[in-house]
Amino acid sequence: MKLYANEISSATSRVRIALAMKGVQVDIVNVGILGDGAENRQADYLGINPQGLVPALQTDDGELLTQSLAIVEYLDERFPLPPLLPKDGAGRAFSRSIALAIASEIHALVPPRVAAHLARIPGMGATGVVAWNRHWILEGLGAVEARLAARRTGPYVAGNTPTIADIFLFPQSINAERAGIELEQWPNIAEIMDRLRDIKAFAENAPAARR
Repeated sequence: MKLYANEISSATSRVRIALAMKGVQVDIVNVGILGDGAENRQADYLGINPQGLVPALQTDDGELLTQSLAIVEYLDERFPLPPLLPKDGAGRAFSRSIALAIASEIHALVPPRVAAHLARIPGMGATGVVAWNRHWILEGLGAVEARLAARRTGPYVAGNTPTIADIFLFPQSINAERAGIELEQWPNIAEIMDRLRDIKAFAENAPAARR
């Protein structure tokens, strides 16, 4: 299999964590995502993934999978151990809901392409972009913390082992810290992150810092 990826991408980080947890090796194809001439906006890559996003996974039977949640769930179905979703239906729904809260309600508002567009709006500037990002991270993770406080039943987001929810929470929380946001304001998130940092699959596949 072949993974089109970028080391700073938190969406890529999610898939790399899942691959590491499953012990699955893939070929990595780096795709640049920063700057006006970024590779992901060029015809060659758009011919592979018309959305121009990473990650994208080419399976060994030639299928191209896009969107990190769909890729992670594909990996969980194809390589069942260790499972990345709880056994009970409500637990699976909760795990997915946390993953979607991060992917759809936080990450979708703060990736490089959104920041680049905002920076071109008159009067926005770099300071405005930073304020935009902080607002949506704070609001989004605050809501995730409230859900965890109401339902969390184990050491991780949705039980006694990491699930898809933890895979999505980890890179987003790393990026929040790099933005100067203290996780300690969210006790459940901070505690879960302390546990995840001790797991090799997570620690070795965190999103890289922008240079």
